[in-house]
Amino acid sequence: MNTNLSWTFPGCPEVNQAIDWTTLTSRFKWLRSLAACPQDPIYHAEGDVLTHTKLVCEALVSLSTWQHLSRVEQSILFAAALLHDVAKPQATQTVEGRLTSKGHVRQGAKLTRRILRDLDAPFAIREAIVSIVQLGSLPIWFWDKPNPQRAVIAASYASRCDWLALMAEGDARGRICADQARLLDTIAFFREFCQENECWQQPRSFASDHSRFIYFRKEEGNLDYAAFDDTCCEVILMSGLPGAGKDHWIEHHAQDYPVISLDRLRQDLNVSPEGDQSVVIQAARREAKEKLRLQTSFIWNATNISHQLRSGLIDLFASYRARIRIVYVEVPWQTVLQQNAQRPAPVPEIVIEQLFDRLEVPSLLEAHQVNLPDRLSFGF
Repeated sequence: MNTNLSWTFPGCPEVNQAIDWTTLTSRFKWLRSLAACPQDPIYHAEGDVLTHTKLVCEALVSLSTWQHLSRVEQSILFAAALLHDVAKPQATQTVEGRLTSKGHVRQGAKLTRRILRDLDAPFAIREAIVSIVQLGSLPIWFWDKPNPQRAVIAASYASRCDWLALMAEGDARGRICADQARLLDTIAFFREFCQENECWQQPRSFASDHSRFIYFRKEEGNLDYAAFDDTCCEVILMSGLPGAGKDHWIEHHAQDYPVISLDRLRQDLNVSPEGDQSVVIQAARREAKEKLRLQTSFIWNATNISHQLRSGLIDLFASYRARIRIVYVEVPWQTVLQQNAQRPAPVPEIVIEQLFDRLEVPSLLEAHQVNLPDRLSFGF
């Protein structure tokens, strides 16, 4: 895996240097495709998505706050600005005579992860950019959330809220619309709100890991509640693509833990990876419940690459008062394919591609502890 945390996005300009749009559009087909995507003139009178993207990037790099960031931080924000509407061409449609691009943010985060993977971006930098693409509009819409406080605190565990505000300011200044002044006022309010909630440049702290875990499991959690830690065992929930090295991690870091392995159960039950997995899951859950009743720590070893897959398991483990640690494992893409091919029962490559597109990297919103391949020293 690329662990070079000084990596910068190709084409990110130096301070006071012009953005080389000719080179960028020549190199990236996905960037060129934005020129053919129109936008609703009420919200984007500046024109097509490429025009908007250029204006956003120009606005971002002209901000003194961006100019005073480290070189890597500048690159992270620039890449996010360049990619923030990357999925609009595939999401844009006309509904009742109006252009809409519903779902482009979620699709854009997935496409961004794939683009950065193919550029060999380091894991921590890649995920920092993906998070900004996914959450970059939060400073504009946070007050419309059912619980704005919870929304900004949750965001602080995925990105840095000051980065999100910078992204949103570039986005607002890079468009022609009647409510631009309102957007900028809302972003200023977001800044104050995050500062009040102690999550502006770092995740909001909690009394303990267990208190944080309890807070994010309740819709109306109390930020200052020091939860009594009544956990009685530990469950390590492995997460990662087939061939990423989950078995290797277990062998070197948790040999003494009993393992519930979905791969092993598939072999025992003679179930194909492409077949109906319900019987495998049922057998694994029965085994897990038996260990949980005995308050025995164990490892659940499966891909668990989406939040939805993990959440049902975490609900089960938490109901038995288990302390939950998620271990996310990742290796370079070509290594994934090679290691998968060497397994006794390889997963078809097309399935691994589909799994990658569904990937949601675990975060501390989900568990007591999360092990990731790398972190940014100035990040989260």
